[in-house]
Amino acid sequence: MTFNETLFLVFIAAALASSAALFMRQPLLVVYIATGCVLGPHVLDLAGDSGVMEEIGTVGIVLLLMLIGLDLPPHKLKNVFRRSMITALASSALFFGIGFGGMLAFEFSLTECVIGGIAVSFSSTVMVVKLLPVRVLHHRHIGELAISLLLLQDVLAIVALLAIEAMKNSGPGLPLAQSLLAFPALAIAALVGVRWVVVPLLNRFDSFAEYVFLLALGWCLGVASLAHLSGLSHEIGAFIAGVTLANHRVAQYLAQVLQPLRDFFLVLFFFSVGASLDPVLFVKVVVPVLILASVLLFAKPLTFYFLLRVEGENRGTSRETGVRLGQCSEFSLLVVAASGTLLSAEGSTLLRGVTILTILVSTYIVVAKFQNPMAFRTELRTE
Repeated sequence: MTFNETLFLVFIAAALASSAALFMRQPLLVVYIATGCVLGPHVLDLAGDSGVMEEIGTVGIVLLLMLIGLDLPPHKLKNVFRRSMITALASSALFFGIGFGGMLAFEFSLTECVIGGIAVSFSSTVMVVKLLPVRVLHHRHIGELAISLLLLQDVLAIVALLAIEAMKNSGPGLPLAQSLLAFPALAIAALVGVRWVVVPLLNRFDSFAEYVFLLALGWCLGVASLAHLSGLSHEIGAFIAGVTLANHRVAQYLAQVLQPLRDFFLVLFFFSVGASLDPVLFVKVVVPVLILASVLLFAKPLTFYFLLRVEGENRGTSRETGVRLGQCSEFSLLVVAASGTLLSAEGSTLLRGVTILTILVSTYIVVAKFQNPMAFRTELRTE
């Protein structure tokens, strides 16, 4: 099957399944994952190479991080990070311990336990942002709080991925140090580029909507590519690209026009998540998956609630933020992929299964209890 045929099949199937899901009041994220699992290489094998879909779908995450950055100018970002640092570090450390202990209890190797701890330490930026209404994301404290925690986790996840690469290459010091130095260097270079190149071009040609769109997209992907070449990730680069443009008057316009493009690629991303799960191997590790996923689904909201209360947040904000962050992250899948031979097939399937299960269950909980674009009840459904 050619790539075009695969792409057509994915969106035809997703459209049909989504229509049925809306009649049955099911969240669309669940549909995308389930469609990927059914059409993927481990069930019907109709969708070709799921790895290609995953790479294309990652563009959705890149655009998502840029859109987040567009609403967080540097001065606002500094304040948000300062408030969330303790919660992000403490929660990630605790979840690492849960993942490490869970893998150890099921007799995986020490290396696999470390990777398992890293994989379950973070929450899903994609899912949380998709289920945050735009007015909550941009205009309410809970939106800023959730995004700040997610971004700090993303930074920690990048460091973790670098550490895993170092474990594979048996040289932990130099690559990690280079990447840590690359982050501020890239941020400074991006600020200079925006001030002396991008902003003058926007001011001169902002009446041409098509040009503004292309310039913003080129800036995002360009900085993302530079980040990747520097040893960071495309996602971190895209976030930096968004933050550096956040003070310009065109930021909110860009946030609107880039959203449909982001959604297009995110459908492919969630499809690839479902396609990556092997049902045969999953059956072999179903008991560890269910136990570890259940512990994390209980521990994550409770941990965030407690830590945010300690930092002075009210009960409602702490509770809702904790529930919205109560799943594993798409970074878990990147950790699994980056680990390669450090993980056994059973260990890889276990972590993929835990990630997908926590995302599915958490989606249902958020959709049922809080305001979101995919709510079951009309009074909770808001864009």
